[in-house]
Parts: sequence; structure tokens; C-alpha cells
Amino acid sequence: MHTDIQKLNCLIVDDEPLAQDVLANHIGKVPQLHLIQKSNNAIEAFEAIHKNHIDLLFLDINMPVMSGLSFLRSLKDPPAVILTTAYTEYALEGYELDVIDYLLKPIPFDRFLKAVNKAIAKLQLSGKQIQHITEEHIPNASHAVQPAAATDKQYFFIKADGKLVKVNYADIKFIEGMKDYLKIHTTTGMIVTHYTMKAMEEQLPSDKFMRVHKSYIIALNAIKAIEGNIIFLDKEKAEVPLGNSFKEALLSVVSTS
Repeated sequence: MHTDIQKLNCLIVDDEPLAQDVLANHIGKVPQLHLIQKSNNAIEAFEAIHKNHIDLLFLDINMPVMSGLSFLRSLKDPPAVILTTAYTEYALEGYELDVIDYLLKPIPFDRFLKAVNKAIAKLQLSGKQIQHITEEHIPNASHAVQPAAATDKQYFFIKADGKLVKVNYADIKFIEGMKDYLKIHTTTGMIVTHYTMKAMEEQLPSDKFMRVHKSYIIALNAIKAIEGNIIFLDKEKAEVPLGNSFKEALLSVVSTS
């Protein structure tokens, strides 16, 4: 006897079209998920929730006019919520609002699946009959879960100075992590953005970039020389520290390239 897969109705709320597209693409790969709408702000989201039965809400925190957290507080009976953001400082506040999970952008597919399965577990407790997601549920799963590092795309977009800025991988020399933001040093200048080192490391192609210190990621083709715990880059007078815990891996890569 054939039974259809029960689906969760999903709503994306995010003011960044590229972020919407990433989530929509992830949702589209999973048979148990059905995307109802992509909303740009809280007003559109209110209307979507009132007009449709929403099971799972992917909610960006940093939006104009009304933040995602303010929007969430305004809902009397909210659906299951997964927060999405490029910032880390809202995690505690989000969990106090009983959200399912907290995803840092850029969101890799495997991390997305983990969050969705958490939501399914919670919805199962409330009587929703839906299966946990495994690779066998996903067409071409071996391709679907490939990290960003395997992509052929030569660039990415990042939020800086209130706008989305295109960054070509080939232009990056090194990335410096500060307390709550990153400095991306490129051939044309420096881009400052609120982002985490972990999220950036997942974003960059692993065959072209490498974490060499808790606060530094470098482009492998920018290395001019390595002396002790200092990496000299081809960018004029640029020196990057090499952390002891990263040294063996870097030396292994450069010695075989």
C-alpha cells in the first residue's frame, strides 16, 4: 500500500534575496518540505501566516522596520521556528524564545537538515505524522550534501556597509577575524563584515583557502614564503601568523602542491 509523504509547510522570512534563494533551494531538495512563500519582511510574513497553515518558519533576525525576534514575540501561536542570521550574538535570546535551532549564514545543507530534523522531532511530539529526513529521502543525496567547497562558483555575496557586496574568490588574499566581525583583504581593498570565522571557513573552497590560525584564513596561492610561525604573502608587506595547531596541516598541503 502506497502512502504519500506528509509535508511540512514552510515560510521563509528574510530581506536578502540571496539568502531566500539558498533556503528555498535547500527546501526544494527535501520531499518532506513544501515552501509556501518567501517573505521580505514581517508584514508579508504576518499575512502569509494568517492565510496559510505554516508548520515551520525560517526567520532571519536582522530585518528592517521589525526584527525577526520582535516579529516572533508578536505571534500568539507561532509555528516551529528556525532562526537564520550572519551574527552570533542573538543565539541566547533566540533560545529563550523556544526556537528549534539557530543557523549561521551561509547555511550548509547538512546543517540545514540537522535543524529540520530537530523541528520534525518536536512536531512529532505534538502529533504530526512525519518521518525524519535521511539521505535516502533526498534525490541525488550524494550531490545534495556537498559543501560549498565543492562548487564551481567563483564568487559569493556578503553583507557590508548595508549592502550586498560581490567578492571573487580569486581576489581574496587573507581574512582576519576580529571579535565580532571579519576583515576580508583583497587585491582591490578591504571589506569589513559582521561574520564568523567558522561560517566563512565553510563558505570558502577548501582547495583554495586554509585556516592557519584561530584568527586567520589565507588564500593558498597568495603564500610567498613560510618562516617559523610566520606566513609571508605576495601582498606587499603582508605577514600572517601560523598557529601551532594548524602548522602541520599547512606544511602538508604546500609540500604536496
